[in-house]
Amino acid sequence: MNIFEALRADHDIQRKLVDALIQTHGDTDERQKLMLELKTQLKQHAKFEERYFYNPLMFEDLTHEKARHSVAEHHDIDELIEQLEETDRSSPAWLVGAKKLHHLVHHHLDEEEHEVFQLAGKALTEGQKESLAEHYNDAMH
Repeated sequence: MNIFEALRADHDIQRKLVDALIQTHGDTDERQKLMLELKTQLKQHAKFEERYFYNPLMFEDLTHEKARHSVAEHHDIDELIEQLEETDRSSPAWLVGAKKLHHLVHHHLDEEEHEVFQLAGKALTEGQKESLAEHYNDAMH
């Protein structure tokens, strides 16, 4: 397995969680459970993706700007999650925030998969791609 396959597997989980989240209604156990699961997944993923994917890309001219942009988007996602946690889950504002989060998560994952992965594929050796996947998966699971 290479780093792209490892990250994409977790991206698929995140997409399913955020898609399910915006289908929930009111301050229910389901909404609370999905929000917690999504927050945990995104937080862990961002931490280890930054450590085992973006960190090496920061040192390459080809990928430096994309890596910085993606790490900034991780921060934006964190801030949106914090706002959601401070909003009453039964209020209309909560769903508006959840839909913003949905949009941002999908945008971020699509951008990573369609832009960053292509550049990183040129910047990293095959050995690095496999080694980074191993480190990432060990940390995540």
